[in-house]
Amino acid sequence: MKKIIRVAALGGAVALALAACGSAPEASEPTAGGSDKAASDFKACIVSDAGGFDDKSFNQLSYEGTKEATEALGAGFAEVQSDSEADFAPNLESLVAESCNTIVSVGFALSAATVEQANANPDIDFILVDDAADNDFDGQKDAENIKPLLYDTAQAAFLAGYLSAGYSAGNGVNKVGTFGGQPYPTVTIFMDGFKQGVEYYNKVNGASVQVIGYQGGDQGSFTGGFDANDTAKQVAAGIIDQGVDVILPVGGPIYQSAMDAIADSGREVALIGADADVFETDPSTQDLVLTSILKNMKLSTNEAVTAAGEGKFDAETYVGTLENEGVGIAPLHNFESKVDAGLLTEVEDLKQQIIDGDVTVTSYLAK
Repeated sequence: MKKIIRVAALGGAVALALAACGSAPEASEPTAGGSDKAASDFKACIVSDAGGFDDKSFNQLSYEGTKEATEALGAGFAEVQSDSEADFAPNLESLVAESCNTIVSVGFALSAATVEQANANPDIDFILVDDAADNDFDGQKDAENIKPLLYDTAQAAFLAGYLSAGYSAGNGVNKVGTFGGQPYPTVTIFMDGFKQGVEYYNKVNGASVQVIGYQGGDQGSFTGGFDANDTAKQVAAGIIDQGVDVILPVGGPIYQSAMDAIADSGREVALIGADADVFETDPSTQDLVLTSILKNMKLSTNEAVTAAGEGKFDAETYVGTLENEGVGIAPLHNFESKVDAGLLTEVEDLKQQIIDGDVTVTSYLAK
């Protein structure tokens, strides 16, 4: 599988396309600026999962955070984009060979390859986005020089579920839906939180809004992957055909398949984005997006890389929450006038109740 490797000296961009899989990127000098130590010694690098850096989701956000950090530091930078799982190990090896001081691996799919390289290269700081680096599930990291960046998106999804339930009840539909790529914890944490939010709305308001497409755990509608394809469209259509007026796809670009299914249905169905504010990252969604469930990967990745560049790398696990603004929901944008103001106030109050511990949201990351 062909891969693209780009290496940039920030401020004077240099792009190289290498056709041979596993080939190392060529070195480049960092730009002037930032601290002398960072400019002369530090180099941060990033490897994507198969979604690529233009996925309008977690790869893109992590990339932007890493790049902004290196620009501010005046440091060296290299990026490697993966086309498939087979690229993960050789891509990481190429960045080790590139003398990167810090390597950001984006996505749980890179966990095993990142752990292997971290153990083989204890002098390199690794930042692993969306995974705990615990591949044997014993509750401990498998390499001491990895900083996991995790996000308790169940908290934000709870708000989106409550909002969606209120919106659907206000329309007299009382049905919302969700589906995912594969039943990994980083996917189902969205769906669990969404379902809990709907159930809490029902409890508080004496309502009976149904969640279509997800029963809990690994029981629900999944596409089997994270590609926007006919399978994802069929899964979305199966949920839409059951009468929902809100749908949450969880799995990178599969939201695009949901949009196609909405268009084919001829019905008014609102879309909930995941990871990024898709209203901003993908303008084609703007007539459909009620809100998005946010993981602030751009900020957390930036902060982790900056700390490493300043010689303050901390391998402690980061967990994004509503309280530390690591997760949240996006503005309603074009839907603000379509949602009852009282419902928006309830959602805002609910956010503070979750932060204060008055309302409990369960997830595998909740302490």
